[in-house]
Amino acid sequence: MDIMSALFVENIGQRQAAGGATRIDLTGVMFSIAAASPPPLTISPHLVVLIRCRPDEPGQGTLEVEFKDAAGEQVARNVQPVNIQPGKFGRQLVKGELAYKELGTIEAHCHITGGSDVVVPLTLLPPA
Repeated sequence: MDIMSALFVENIGQRQAAGGATRIDLTGVMFSIAAASPPPLTISPHLVVLIRCRPDEPGQGTLEVEFKDAAGEQVARNVQPVNIQPGKFGRQLVKGELAYKELGTIEAHCHITGGSDVVVPLTLLPPA
């Protein structure tokens, strides 16, 4: 299986389109967010990971997301099983409790068994 994309989002929806095709609607895609108050603080953003399973693959694996701060230290981790029908696409929703000691960036390092890695940043900005 391969990770096609990973994004921090405000909302995700899924709907059927003509001919039985599926549409995934992502809203509020973000790479930064204004802090609600000065750090330190913890936020819980949604990370959606889009995955494809090739027709010749078994369709089972493990998704691991390690959230790291600017110093490379792990601030959160999520591990979950992935089951996708061979030849199809799927999505996994990951919710991390991200502790920001100061303004800056935390990166979500996404890895799936036997697949490629994807890194997605989320930068905490000063309060609005």
